[in-house]
Amino acid sequence: MTSSPAARDPQDRGASALRLVWVYPDLLSTYGDRGNLLVLERRARLRGIPVESVLVNADQPVPRQGDIYLMGGGEDLPQVLAAQRLRADGGLAAAVCAGYQLLGSEFGGDDGQPLPGLQILNIHSGRGQRRGVGEIIADVDPSLEVPRLTGFENHQGTTRLGPGVAPLAQVRVGVGNGDGTEGAFAGRILGTYLHGPVLVRNPGLADLLLAWAAGQLPPLRAQDEAWTQALREQRLAAVPTGAAGQVSKPGPGSHRR
Repeated sequence: MTSSPAARDPQDRGASALRLVWVYPDLLSTYGDRGNLLVLERRARLRGIPVESVLVNADQPVPRQGDIYLMGGGEDLPQVLAAQRLRADGGLAAAVCAGYQLLGSEFGGDDGQPLPGLQILNIHSGRGQRRGVGEIIADVDPSLEVPRLTGFENHQGTTRLGPGVAPLAQVRVGVGNGDGTEGAFAGRILGTYLHGPVLVRNPGLADLLLAWAAGQLPPLRAQDEAWTQALREQRLAAVPTGAAGQVSKPGPGSHRR
């Protein structure tokens, strides 16, 4: 979900704004993914970090000078079109997205045939036999120091991680990559199947991305976190972690990743 230059201390930014780049909202925003952008804007500004948000549609070049790049989820045909345009553009050579499957070496197209991805992460995605739909809970790799993830998934894709890439989290409830893991990260590149939007439900993950881009962050005041934490606690409490992960079979005409 983000890729950034060397981390910078917020105190050293001066007049320079943290630049958030939302890639192809006209093609890849099926799941309310604008919420990820809004959460990053808010959590940065509450800490006194100036923010500039750039929305880049599919007919525009992706800027090379961004601190955090975001890309949402989409249906099959928009994903295929997005992959074609992003490969030609080249602006995401060092960026991240929640358009998780597009980051890899290949992903499943509209008819399930493998198509070339952006080759940013060493992952391979394809179409599984069953569809994962519903709440997902996963425990994040301890090295990232992020609390348990809560989210919603709606995809038939499965993802296999290659050398040099680690799972973002271990699934407790849900499907994720299809092998008991969820998402992937390598360096400061991170991808996930989670929606919700994921950063609205998981402020710790949002702060990880901000810290990668802006350096160590001061804590927020309790009153600024009240509604965020209430939502998070409600969603975690709604899903018994002792339940087995459930997936549903794809229905007719169901082609969302």
